[in-house]
Amino acid sequence: MVYLFGSGAGAVFGLPGAVRDARGRGWEVAVGLTPAARGWLEAQLPELEELTGYPVKSAYRWPGRPDVLPPPDAVLFAPATFNSFNSLALGLTTSWVVGYAAEALGKGVPVLVMPCVNTALAAHPQFARSAATLREAGVHVLLGEDGFVPNEPGTGDALPYPWDAALRAVERVLGGQDR
Repeated sequence: MVYLFGSGAGAVFGLPGAVRDARGRGWEVAVGLTPAARGWLEAQLPELEELTGYPVKSAYRWPGRPDVLPPPDAVLFAPATFNSFNSLALGLTTSWVVGYAAEALGKGVPVLVMPCVNTALAAHPQFARSAATLREAGVHVLLGEDGFVPNEPGTGDALPYPWDAALRAVERVLGGQDR
């Protein structure tokens, strides 16, 4: 089971295709979204739920209620916005997907994060600190040559998001090569 989490970056519109690709690799998949990403993908929620067989989750469950998702073998957080990326590094769990990813680390579940930021945001000093903190915590940060390369401000919507690189990284982790 792979949890595929997304936040409110334009690349999140590619999530249904990434789910189809992951399912084509034989994986069971569940989707989690930040509230902004859920709003953006509102029209695709029925498709995502049909593709996965699970509800799309974006809020914490109520105490005493059972979890609707089976436990994951890996968590892929892609796209992760500047806010979500830094929140995860700092342990600020104001959304369910960031909170779950943080908890998964403590449970020993492999977590992979591929940001989606422009060069101006990537130049902010906290971004590099967050990448280092996440790597130190054992997160597979998919940034640079084998992941996401920050784009110039205003050009992100015209560039493809490297979904295939993210799914190949999950494949390596599930195969034990990156553990």
